Amino acid sequence: MGGLGGLVVTGGAFTAVDVIRAKRDGHALTDAQIDWTIEVYTRGEFADEQMAALAMAILLRGMSRAELSRWTTAMIASGERLDLSSSARPTVDKHSTGGVGDKITLPLAPLVAACGAAVPQLSGRGLGHTGGTLDKLESIPGWRASLPNSTFLAQLAEVGAVICAAGEKLAPADRKLYALRDVTGTVESIPLIASSIMSKKIAEGAGALVLDVKVGSGAFMKDLGQARALATAMVDIGAAAGVRTVAMLTDMATPLGLAVGNAVEVAESVEVLAGGGPADVVGLTLALAREMLDVAGLPDTDPAAALADGRAMDVWRAMIRAQGGDPDAPLPVAAVSETVRAPRDGVVSAVGAYGIGMAAWRLGAGRARKEDAVSAGAGVLLRRRPGDRVRAGEVLCELRADEPDRLGPAAELAAAAFTIGADLPPTGPVVLDRVG
Repeated sequence: MGGLGGLVVTGGAFTAVDVIRAKRDGHALTDAQIDWTIEVYTRGEFADEQMAALAMAILLRGMSRAELSRWTTAMIASGERLDLSSSARPTVDKHSTGGVGDKITLPLAPLVAACGAAVPQLSGRGLGHTGGTLDKLESIPGWRASLPNSTFLAQLAEVGAVICAAGEKLAPADRKLYALRDVTGTVESIPLIASSIMSKKIAEGAGALVLDVKVGSGAFMKDLGQARALATAMVDIGAAAGVRTVAMLTDMATPLGLAVGNAVEVAESVEVLAGGGPADVVGLTLALAREMLDVAGLPDTDPAAALADGRAMDVWRAMIRAQGGDPDAPLPVAAVSETVRAPRDGVVSAVGAYGIGMAAWRLGAGRARKEDAVSAGAGVLLRRRPGDRVRAGEVLCELRADEPDRLGPAAELAAAAFTIGADLPPTGPVVLDRVG
């Protein structure tokens, strides 16, 4: 008998083919099959081509709640789990499934910390049209993303908030499977998405979690039904693991705020912390802060007050300094810029999040592969939003890049993202639904 972080595993009771066939034929995997699979895959004894076949079977056949909970538990147990029990404050984390202009973590973590919770935020990098929190913060001179556990815990105790990269020992099974899903057409599997996100988040050790599940053209989940299914799966996993979890379904048909990129999103986040910023960014930041404080057991704390009186800004500055950054240093500015102008009079009826995200990627703000570098100063600044009236020739957005030859392809994408009509578009809330 072998062990997997406290899970009992039977040595030679299974083969990879047995497990693949079971799921292929629509059977629920047993706890022992799941534990064995994750253990031997993490050790490199379950071949990538076999895990690819199993991932496709899971995509096609799905997983029950019990299977998904056990699968996630085994992935957590494949590595270390942070112990935050020494925290004097209640611990709460937030995760977004990714969007365009989604800089919410930047003002949110210090805001919630300013209200009395501890926020251990392990974040990632951008890929494709969606931005990454670490890429944004790395545009601040001196700021570092990688912290040893001892420094992470000390900063959490002293400052109340940490945003950094996850260590390699955190859910290593997920790291292997995540890379495999990307090249085997199984990224869309809701059980695999849910277990990937929740294995890392639960391994962080926070006592509560708020999920921001994006819905729309700029999000991974394009429709509300898909997003609700993912949110429900993740909330169920959290509950089974003893982590109080709620999910908010939020709109990503239009970019969040006016800035899409890295340094430009940091600048907009600082505006929010200073009491300004776009209304949609402020509104979603406060909505998520209230949810985080509620699940952390601090429901009577008013995050709007902490934003207005400067306490959140104080925590932001302390958090940036603690990780080597200079909160007063000028942010990088791209070398060249170009404007996209309205082709005719009318009303902006839509600004497609996906098109603007792809334009920012073309400008150098994102990456095609994980190892690619990003430009800190590149990005898109929106000058018009849905509902704004425009005249022919007025600026719709500004593009910024370090290399002039990036501007032309990005301008085509950005121009196509704007729809100009005759009538005012319908308006709707940013928060579409809540699960949990």
